[in-house]
Amino acid sequence: MCDKIQPLLETEHQDFMKVRNFIKSDVQRLYIKDAQGNAMVDKRQLEKILLLNYVCNVEAEYQQGFHEMLLLFRLLVEKEHEIYWLFQFFLQKTENSCIVNIGVEKNLAMLKRLIALMDPIFAKHLEEKGHVVQFLFPWFCLFFQRVFKSFDDVWRLWEVFLTGMPCRNFQVIVAYTMLQMVRDQILQKDMGGDDIVMLCHNLIDLDANELISKACTTHELLMKYQEKGPPELQEFFSHPQ
Repeated sequence: MCDKIQPLLETEHQDFMKVRNFIKSDVQRLYIKDAQGNAMVDKRQLEKILLLNYVCNVEAEYQQGFHEMLLLFRLLVEKEHEIYWLFQFFLQKTENSCIVNIGVEKNLAMLKRLIALMDPIFAKHLEEKGHVVQFLFPWFCLFFQRVFKSFDDVWRLWEVFLTGMPCRNFQVIVAYTMLQMVRDQILQKDMGGDDIVMLCHNLIDLDANELISKACTTHELLMKYQEKGPPELQEFFSHPQ
């Protein structure tokens, strides 16, 4: 069906050809071979699914990183419709939090307010060093895909996001927890904005279970602020539906 309607899409969607070329370029850069050098997935299949996702979700547009996320779903299931709907389900359950023009800005704003509430000293330092928090957007765009050592770790965290527990927007608490890992180093060395961002983006090879455990502890601490927490953070204190 995708092949049959493509001429129509090229006519109806002004940026269709440009987006298709972006997708093709991104997918071609993926390394998808096993230890023996055999291709694990069909790149053409990934291109078609990403293009269909763009056509069906024009508001969300296509963004770099979707190809890496889709690859993980392809490693879970093989049939095209299963991959497509699994990706749609993930976006829906996470409230499109990884989409730049829908959820990422919201996540960054909530992260900034969360730091100000729970760690004013650190918040002041980050504020003085520029718009540091805004440059942490790759964490949310890829939903922390690049901070782990293995696919199993990525999927372990994503499973937690899909449960909706322990609260809505748990990804913001995960990001705050990661910042706390480097907090003391940043303050002791009085790091500037560029150095802080580089340090944060160098947080890799993390253990998912350990990060989830620390984030849950952060959530428990946050519950003590329920009475004085700003309205924008009340989602953290409500039970998921």
